[in-house]
Amino acid sequence: MAKDNKNLNKKPKLNPYWIYGIIIAAFIFIQMFSGGFGGSEGTQTTPAQFLGYLSNGDVAKIEIVNKREARVFLTPEAKEQTEHKKTKPNTILPSVAAAPNYTFEFGDLQNFEKEVNEIIKSKNLETKLVYETEHNVWGDFLLTLLPFIIIIGVWIFIMRRMSGGAGGGAGGQIFNIGKSKAKLFDEKTDTKTSFKDVAGLEGAKEEVQEIVDFLKFPEKYTALGGKIPKGALLVGPPGTGKTLLAKAVAGEAQVPFFSLSGSDFVEMFVGVGASRVRDLFKQAKEKSPSIIFIDEIDAIGRARGKNNMSGSNDERENTLNQLLTEMDGFGTNTNVIVLAATNRADVLDSALMRAGRFDRQIYVDLPDVRERKEIFEVHLRPLKKEETLDIDFLAKQTPGFSGADIANVCNEAALIAARKGKKAVNKQDFLDAVDRIIGGLEKKNKIITPAEKRAVAFHEAGHATVSWMLEHAAPLVKVTIVPRGRSLGAAWYLPEERLIVHPEQMLDEMCAALGGRAAEKVIFNKISTGALSDLEKVTKQARAMVTVYGLSDKVGNLTYYDSSGQSEFGFSKPYSEKTAELIDQEISAIIEEQYQRAIKLLEENKDKLTELAEVLLDKEVIFKDNLEKIFGKRAFEKEHVINEEEE
Repeated sequence: MAKDNKNLNKKPKLNPYWIYGIIIAAFIFIQMFSGGFGGSEGTQTTPAQFLGYLSNGDVAKIEIVNKREARVFLTPEAKEQTEHKKTKPNTILPSVAAAPNYTFEFGDLQNFEKEVNEIIKSKNLETKLVYETEHNVWGDFLLTLLPFIIIIGVWIFIMRRMSGGAGGGAGGQIFNIGKSKAKLFDEKTDTKTSFKDVAGLEGAKEEVQEIVDFLKFPEKYTALGGKIPKGALLVGPPGTGKTLLAKAVAGEAQVPFFSLSGSDFVEMFVGVGASRVRDLFKQAKEKSPSIIFIDEIDAIGRARGKNNMSGSNDERENTLNQLLTEMDGFGTNTNVIVLAATNRADVLDSALMRAGRFDRQIYVDLPDVRERKEIFEVHLRPLKKEETLDIDFLAKQTPGFSGADIANVCNEAALIAARKGKKAVNKQDFLDAVDRIIGGLEKKNKIITPAEKRAVAFHEAGHATVSWMLEHAAPLVKVTIVPRGRSLGAAWYLPEERLIVHPEQMLDEMCAALGGRAAEKVIFNKISTGALSDLEKVTKQARAMVTVYGLSDKVGNLTYYDSSGQSEFGFSKPYSEKTAELIDQEISAIIEEQYQRAIKLLEENKDKLTELAEVLLDKEVIFKDNLEKIFGKRAFEKEHVINEEEE
């Protein structure tokens, strides 16, 4: 029985374009056969032949149609003659009126009438001369309607395009423009992701797990007087797995799940956004308990009144107001949970962030070394990799990488291995993938003069030397002078993952960054434009030390950083012109001090710097082992290893 129902449901639906085609075909059929409905139009003849038939007395009636065509009807006796037997009309369909035997067109009506009347009088004939005026009713009707049909068709086409789609359904037609565009996922078939597929994010998973648990077993919480949380906001940098976590919630909760983006509420028509919010919550309430997931909520949730310079009523604000009312307004005691994700929590409206709307703000941070290992394990499952591949090594080589970055590394490594014709992905492929993602594509064929190549070699050797000599600088992994991306050379470091940073650590990093320019000054006694990215990095660090972290003695324990994002819309600086001058002086002094420090270090080790640069010119790529041969073991290496083991 169930199979029969399935077969009934699979019956082909009638396409509306077939209906349009049938109607047009019917009009054409009527147009073609409106003259006689199946009757023949008669045999074509000439006026001269007709006058001969008329003189012989063979014509019973002449019909002059629309003053230009003559239809000739023969007498019964003439029809039996051998000459006229071929003129008997062959009708396909039953004809209402008698069909003519001959038809022809004439020139001037007055001359034609004169000739016919003269023959009738001279021969004393009983031939009748009749005048007919015919109208093509359907043709005239179609011509009248045609402009209106074209205008209406163009209007429907434009309205469909403006409302977001040419098809039917919500949002597809002008009358459905206020309907929600949310995609409903069936809890039994559509969502297969579970918390097992989400590596890392332990704290975030615990938070959302409780929401899932509440939806599955509400009595466990309501028995103690607890209420279902209204919403949870997932906040974090791009690529950390916010949307993936929401997919896992959809798969675990086993309840209807509505998913849409914040931009789906935005439309060019006034009131559409608020209407879609109402329709979304109406659908969710009908299927409660349910979950609504709004990705990139900052598209509609920005703080109100910040950029409304015109003073007009902002459509986005109306949408936000409706969302606030639906989440926690009058009579909203429903089992609908709202999950939202954004990487711009600082610009969201405070009314949206309060308890009762988004009760929980779950910060999804970049993964640490342990979580990166778990993420690598997930993304390495589909790859054909070598059995000896060290996942711990890969996790340590990718500090600051998000989950999306790690997925990209795994995919890029597989592509590199396939390009080289390997049967399995090995450690070197992953290192090449990391280099490709961080530094860009190698450009070995880039034209570079020997003098430029020598300058680049000493620049990169300067970075390597200074970082090797400083305690808190990040340990070196490798240095290359092969052009990569937009840079002529690059140095890779493995920074420590610190939760707090001390001033001496920041100063050492700045000194190492200025080592390239300092090496050019020491060796060539002139500088170049090659240190642009280094200067940009150092300037940002120095400005942060002075204006954000309060690490300057002259400026003091002050910060001009505003975590709420309110200062973005201000027209004035939060400090005076005198303080601005002091800040500029402090930034310049910090950078200059580290530059002189780097020059001093390199002058003391000029011979080793030169030796390292010559090795780099010869091999183009050098690693940590090459530095150990020249400089010996790094004095701070042992301490760094102990700290890493303690973590």
